[in-house]
Amino acid sequence: MRPVSDVSLVPAATRGCARPFLKWVGGKRQLLPAIREHVPASYRTYHEPFLGGGALFFDLRPVRAVLTDSNLRLIRAYQGIRDDCERVITLLQGYLHDKDFYLELRKVDIDVRTDAEVAAWLIYLNRTGYNGLYRVNSRNQFNVPFGRYENPTICDAPNLRACSRALRHAKLQTKDFGVVLEQAKPGDFVYFDPPYVPLSTTSSFTSYTQGGFGCESQERLRDTARELKQRGVHVLISNSASDDVRKLYARRLGFTCKTVEANRAVNSKADRRGKINELLIW
Repeated sequence: MRPVSDVSLVPAATRGCARPFLKWVGGKRQLLPAIREHVPASYRTYHEPFLGGGALFFDLRPVRAVLTDSNLRLIRAYQGIRDDCERVITLLQGYLHDKDFYLELRKVDIDVRTDAEVAAWLIYLNRTGYNGLYRVNSRNQFNVPFGRYENPTICDAPNLRACSRALRHAKLQTKDFGVVLEQAKPGDFVYFDPPYVPLSTTSSFTSYTQGGFGCESQERLRDTARELKQRGVHVLISNSASDDVRKLYARRLGFTCKTVEANRAVNSKADRRGKINELLIW
């Protein structure tokens, strides 16, 4: 019998089918079939240092998980869903799909509120704001305009409860991705989905936190992944299919790259949305 600490892939139908409760730039739901092909058959603890929408986490529903992101509001939203889901649902059910209400809620000093309030705030703005973007200015103020939706789903109570169950035993933390070097052990699985290296000067989405994610950060991520692999940790990385990324993860450095096709759903100009190549790296 396989040790209870190991995690195996289980059909989604038997896992309670949780889906990401946020729309997130670079979300991986459409790429899950390709990603699953490179998930180890068993592993001990799952680590996701760039949590975002958490599509792979919710798909795998691992027994043990360490979920990390540098966006404090995002992590607090996950904590609100995990620890006080019914309060989040109650709040969302009272929120109106109305521009004036949106603009007033957008101005709230949310950082002094409870985790449940942060979760409801973020979900509402995500579901009703333009293109589902999360963007802040230099003062960390959310500044996405009201979206053009006829009837957005503001409160998906069954899915929020499924997400809460999935998160029940997950450790959530707001830290730099490098903390995984201290926490991951041989036999663990780490999935990195960082802000992508832009394909052009206008395609970068690194402003969802105030710091951005530049060349030095990409190189440090590569070095982190390489060290983990050398320790016997299973590593999988997503990034753009740019020449810079291919050079960064060259075969001579111990990496394999595979091109996969994805849909780019977020762009202010409709003619710039559509199919785009990305890389899976291990």
